[in-house]
Amino acid sequence: MDAVRAESAVQAELLRDIFASPFRPAAFDRVWGTDTVLAMARQMYDSREFSAMPILADALQDAGCDNGDILGHCRDTTVSHVRGCWVVDLVLGKL
Repeated sequence: MDAVRAESAVQAELLRDIFASPFRPAAFDRVWGTDTVLAMARQMYDSREFSAMPILADALQDAGCDNGDILGHCRDTTVSHVRGCWVVDLVLGKL
């Protein structure tokens, strides 16, 4: 049973990375889509390397983003980000 619980936890974490909260939908203001923000999101999406998510949060904040859900998701070091991450997809206009 421990293996089932561990697998369920991993799957729940992936779902939280891929899907934003349906109770607090996040909108992306195109003003936040600076060249830096877009380049970082594209690079992470293409390479499937998401270690720069906290830096993306800083770039978004520098661009004027004050959405706590977006910034918090990017800065959450407990999240294993994957291609399909809702913030990266939001930035890239894939949602």
